[in-house]
Parts: sequence; C-alpha cells; structure tokens
Amino acid sequence: MLLYGYCDADWAGDPNTRRCTIGYAVFLGHNPISWAFKKEALVLRSSTEAEYRALAHCAAEISWIRQLLRNLHMVIPEAPVLHSDNLSALALSANPVLHSRIKHMEIDFHFIRERVQNKDLIVQYVSTDEQVDDILTS
Repeated sequence: MLLYGYCDADWAGDPNTRRCTIGYAVFLGHNPISWAFKKEALVLRSSTEAEYRALAHCAAEISWIRQLLRNLHMVIPEAPVLHSDNLSALALSANPVLHSRIKHMEIDFHFIRERVQNKDLIVQYVSTDEQVDDILTS
C-alpha cells in the first residue's frame, strides 16, 4: 500500500488581506485519510514561499501518519511521494545552494530537506491539471 500526498497554495489569494490559503491531502492507497487547509497568519512574500509552506505542512502530516502506521506494525515499504505543482518549491527541497535566498523559511527548509536526504520522502512535480488539492485552496 502506498502513502502519498498532494499540496498546494494560492499565494496572496485573499483580495482583502493578501494572505494565502495552503492545503494538502494525504492518501493511503486510493483512500484520502487526512486533509487540511488554512489561511496563513502572515502575508507571504512569494509564491515559492507559499508553496514551500504547504509542502512542509504536508510533509509533517505524512511523517506523523507514517510513524503512526509503524506503531500499528504496518510498514509502508516505499518512501511516500509528495506532489507539488511548483517547480521552485521542488528545487528548494533538492538544492541547498538556493537556501541563502530563503533565510526566513529556514525551519521548513531543513525539515523537508532532511526527509528528502534520508529518503523518507520523495517530492515530485504534478501538473496543475492533475493537482487534486486545488479544491482546498481555490
């Protein structure tokens, strides 16, 4: 059985406050088992930052679910795949050189990067047309 997730954000989507909404959905096989969306408390400075925060929230949820399944003696044999439609956010998870440009996102950066390096998580591009999480952020 596969564990995977989709995450998305609508950068500056609220026309009054310019705060974004981030959301994610986590699936076990074909079944959605966790999903969330929330308006950020702060105005984010770029679409990459908004998408990366969504990536971090979903990665944290996947890590928690994976640990819960381990405690229940259910092993997920493959690293979970996290889908995002933002190539810049995916590049940040794979390339530490870009880190100097996002100092204000340092904790999220290290959280995701560590999981990708340890092969506990795979981040993967998904086209906007196939982004199932758009329903939570639109």
